[in-house]
Amino acid sequence: MEPIQKNPDLSAYLGADEAVDHHHPLVRETAARLARDAEDSYAYASLAFAFVRDTVSHSQDAGDPRVTWRASDVLAQGTGVCHAKAHALAALLRAEDIPTALCYQRLAHDDGVGHVVHGLVAVRFGGAWHRQDPRGNKPGVDARFSLDGERLAFLPDRGAGVWDYPDLHPAPHPAVLGALRAAPDRMRLWRTLPTAL
Repeated sequence: MEPIQKNPDLSAYLGADEAVDHHHPLVRETAARLARDAEDSYAYASLAFAFVRDTVSHSQDAGDPRVTWRASDVLAQGTGVCHAKAHALAALLRAEDIPTALCYQRLAHDDGVGHVVHGLVAVRFGGAWHRQDPRGNKPGVDARFSLDGERLAFLPDRGAGVWDYPDLHPAPHPAVLGALRAAPDRMRLWRTLPTAL
């Protein structure tokens, strides 16, 4: 799958918005703390990925009913679904001037009934985009930061109605953000996340 950069202006993938609020003090403090241990931007990106993947719990895996969607809230509360974790990682990367896009997959729903849109990010290094999935590992899921071949949590299988969306968005997709903002808890969110984009 060849990614499609939705906005030709690369600076759009460094911007802040309501969800990817990388100017927030908590995002800046977290980025600065991680950057102290990184020798270059690649090392920083890898550290930021591991931080979000491993220290922010995926609320479904953890049984946490809270819904977060703004990057600063994800970091403050330490929980979020895949989309929220993608917003947090995008904010941390953009805080250190690493162009980062939001991108999506269509997956089978966790309960095996129907489909759901899954959120991840793409980072720009060496003139190319590289997708990363910070959703959090669990048995059967082993996502890793990689610029040398994708190490995502889930692989597409068009026969099962599962696929990658090629579009690289500078901001969260409105259908996803709308569902996150409107859901009073994760259980409701699970019923209202879009099934396709």
